Amino acid sequence: MANDIRSPEGATVRKAYGEELRIRREAAGHTQQSLADAMFCSASMIAHFEAGRRKPSVEDASRLDKELGTDGFFVRFLPTLGTARFAVHFTHVAELQEQASCIQEYAAALVPGLLQVEPYARAIFRFALTNPTAAEIDNRVVQRLARARILEGPDGPVMWVLLDEHALRRVVGGPGAMAAQLRHVSQLADSGRIRLHVLPFSAGAHALSPGMLSLLKFDDAPPVAYLEGVRTGHIHDDPARVAQCQTAWDLALGDALSAEASLALVTSVAEEYEHGL
Repeated sequence: MANDIRSPEGATVRKAYGEELRIRREAAGHTQQSLADAMFCSASMIAHFEAGRRKPSVEDASRLDKELGTDGFFVRFLPTLGTARFAVHFTHVAELQEQASCIQEYAAALVPGLLQVEPYARAIFRFALTNPTAAEIDNRVVQRLARARILEGPDGPVMWVLLDEHALRRVVGGPGAMAAQLRHVSQLADSGRIRLHVLPFSAGAHALSPGMLSLLKFDDAPPVAYLEGVRTGHIHDDPARVAQCQTAWDLALGDALSAEASLALVTSVAEEYEHGL
């Protein structure tokens, strides 16, 4: 795949982009810290851009052009750093998931994309897109299922999944699709491929009640937090912000069911769908 983050070509293009950023930054008289201050991000993020380890978002690239006076250069060449397989706000996150050594994810209403099965994912895209064609839905489903391959090999990330009970009870795609989806989640948990915990309705309000959170950790880079809303998402790399998100995750985990009880609940709800209860 041309310019894919995992390919040598993609790494070369990304490094060339980063080197150009370093040259333009120095020519503008900026240090990494002063540029970061102007862009309201961290110096470590600028360092990652320049080393080719991270891809700027469209907003980041626009800010780079503004602060460095580069007349749209960094926005124009941004598409060459990767393929547009996902929504704009999620493209960078999908790349980071492939690099992560550990993923801690909280989902309030839907099973996370990395765990979705075909009928469940198809139902989501059928209602989330405006007048979608069959080909468009097929393409989105294939892309989503392909992301899950990072969980298949021994080198994939450690994944902790914290599901609100809403995600188990919200019927997506009908009882059959829900049964298949929850069976898949339970199999991943039972095999030890993911660590699963459920926040039951009885827990009431909890630290992650407002929405979806994903914490991504790396062997050779600082952790990041990803918060997502309706057709929007934002990656946070500021250490204080990431620490706040981690604390919220830890607090919510403390209110969740044990791994054994969580697996039992998911299995029980799957059985309810299978028997039409």
